[in-house]
Amino acid sequence: MLYYLFDFLDKNFNIPGLGMFQYTSFRAGMAVLTALLIALFFGKKIINYLRREQLGETVRDLGLEGQKEKTGTPTMGGIIIILATLIPTLLFARLENIYIIILVVSTLWLGVIGFLDDYIKVFRKNKKGLAGKFKVLGQVGLGLFVGTMIYFSPDVTVKHQVPVEQGQVVGAKIVKFGEEEKSLDTTVPFFKNNEFNYGELLFWMDNNGKMKYEWIVFLIAVIFIITAVSNGANLTDGIDGLAAGSSVIIVAALGLFAFVSGNIIFADYLNIVFIPRTEEVVIFCTAFIGGLIGFLWYNTYPAQVFMGDTGSLTIGGLIAVIAIIVRKELMLPVLCGIFFAESLSVMLQVSYFKYTKRKFGEGHRIFLMSPLHHHFQKEGYHESKIVNRMLIVGFILATVTIITLKMR
Repeated sequence: MLYYLFDFLDKNFNIPGLGMFQYTSFRAGMAVLTALLIALFFGKKIINYLRREQLGETVRDLGLEGQKEKTGTPTMGGIIIILATLIPTLLFARLENIYIIILVVSTLWLGVIGFLDDYIKVFRKNKKGLAGKFKVLGQVGLGLFVGTMIYFSPDVTVKHQVPVEQGQVVGAKIVKFGEEEKSLDTTVPFFKNNEFNYGELLFWMDNNGKMKYEWIVFLIAVIFIITAVSNGANLTDGIDGLAAGSSVIIVAALGLFAFVSGNIIFADYLNIVFIPRTEEVVIFCTAFIGGLIGFLWYNTYPAQVFMGDTGSLTIGGLIAVIAIIVRKELMLPVLCGIFFAESLSVMLQVSYFKYTKRKFGEGHRIFLMSPLHHHFQKEGYHESKIVNRMLIVGFILATVTIITLKMR
């Protein structure tokens, strides 16, 4: 909203300095600072309110050190992240931008699902929370919304590289891109010809068949990615600061991808798909980072507040949506390696336990406990050390993901 106000004042009254709001970098900086201040200032007020209303976490006794002391810690703190992300986005982003519309709707959509889950746990005293089928239904619904908007909206386009003589002049440089066109092309890491179209999965069809049915494959992929990453973040949120800290690194990398993908010069240099209008996604990412860091102020060990499913489902889902928007969703297994490892540990543990119980009559375990961070707790590591080391691993994975843009 401030973007439009200052744009109007600058054009009509020529007030010095207001032209700064035309620059993505300035608005991104303002967004991260505003989000951080909102999270720090209002976060404390929200935590105090949750504490007064006795909206505390009911912690199951898993035999972990320091676990009982966390009983009663305020939960539903994901509200802090959501408010700190949405308010700066509404203030500094261009609200007619298709990607901002998708991200704002996704934030509210996932926030409602997570809030309902926490509400049932806290107010209804039902530890299971919202039934799993309703969570999945909500995630599928969001996947359908995001996939449909990206596929059918005329504002979601890309520019493909063409021979130099067919390119266009930007400043004093000739860039090798053609006209805007609708496409489901995405980026494949580690490959020289790094563009992949979902229609290629329909290898048994001719080109007409691929073009006709590619949107179905794309929708299925979007639904799967959103559901997987959202649940992965939810599983990671088990010790103080892990989910929020990991997400800061992931969102920072995605924000960088949004910046280079939306800048025709950088897209040309890195030989990636140029995606017009994704510069506004940078505003959302920086606001998201500010909200996460502000929340971390209260969520680091010993946590004063937990994000609950209000936060974890929203964080994971938004990471997936941002990756899909900037066509980097195939990099998520590496970029979200912490989420992936946590989810994989649970799947392996459950599958192996069921297999051995069926075969030997007694279930055996691969890990001392799952998700993976609980395994390390059982081995005697303090949760602060676990979190710090996982964040280091997350930083390494994000760095690897970024340099894949040139590792072809």
